[in-house]
Amino acid sequence: MDYCSPKAPKHTIAAGRRHTALLKSDGTVMAVGDNKRGQCEVSGWRDIVSVVAGNVHMARNTGNAHTVGLRANGTVTAVGWNKHDQCAVDDWYDIIAVAAGWCRTIGLESTGTVVATGRNNEGECNVREWRDIAAIAAGDWHTIGLKTDGTVTAVGNNRYRQCSVGDWNGIVAVAAGYLHTVGLKVDGTVIAVGSNKHGQCDVSEWRDIVAIAVGSKHTIGLTSNGTAFAVGWNAYGQCNISEWRDIVAISAGSAHTVGINAAGTVLAVGDNEHGQCDVGEWLDIQ
Repeated sequence: MDYCSPKAPKHTIAAGRRHTALLKSDGTVMAVGDNKRGQCEVSGWRDIVSVVAGNVHMARNTGNAHTVGLRANGTVTAVGWNKHDQCAVDDWYDIIAVAAGWCRTIGLESTGTVVATGRNNEGECNVREWRDIAAIAAGDWHTIGLKTDGTVTAVGNNRYRQCSVGDWNGIVAVAAGYLHTVGLKVDGTVIAVGSNKHGQCDVSEWRDIVAIAVGSKHTIGLTSNGTAFAVGWNAYGQCNISEWRDIVAISAGSAHTVGINAAGTVLAVGDNEHGQCDVGEWLDIQ
């Protein structure tokens, strides 16, 4: 297969710690789930082309999250938890992609440079010197940049080698979880590094994958025929997607998984304590 330079993704669906947000075809956004910090207050958003949600690992001292929207004009809006200024994106412009991790927001500029705001205790926001970036991903404590030549760079916590991506090549998409990183290769195979305590990195046998999504401790792969694979932590049934068909978009939250099928129907499995999987009545999804 000829190599194709990766392109900045536009996210239609976003699963966070305890909430889910979806982008409608008219550029508006809907959200369900925990709204303790206002992370679901997106009803006034307009002209949105991509939406992402802060994904936080499941622990007693976590749960706060934020939601980020990229507008068609390249500006960015954010709502939700802002203790570390992770929602301080009002002065961003010329942005073509966004990513949200725990306590931070990452933006990819049209020039291939990257901006970041929020918590930087472990260097996860040290991205200003990056160049030639085509796509970005944000885990809990690490940030991944996919370069236009298909190689990958990373900053932040590397305790479980989740940033050990320097030898990757031929990558067209990246995703980051709590303590692991996943890359989609141009040939439709998948590579992963980092913590594998729950088997979330057991993706070496996957084939014909066209999209990936990563939760805190689970990994989702979407095939070209619209079916999906899942590996990793499944305590809440977040990996029970083997019967899904005709899927065109996927997202993985901390402990839930969301998908959109070709008919525009939204599916969700996993943790629903805060109603984050109550998406069955959503229609007209982009």
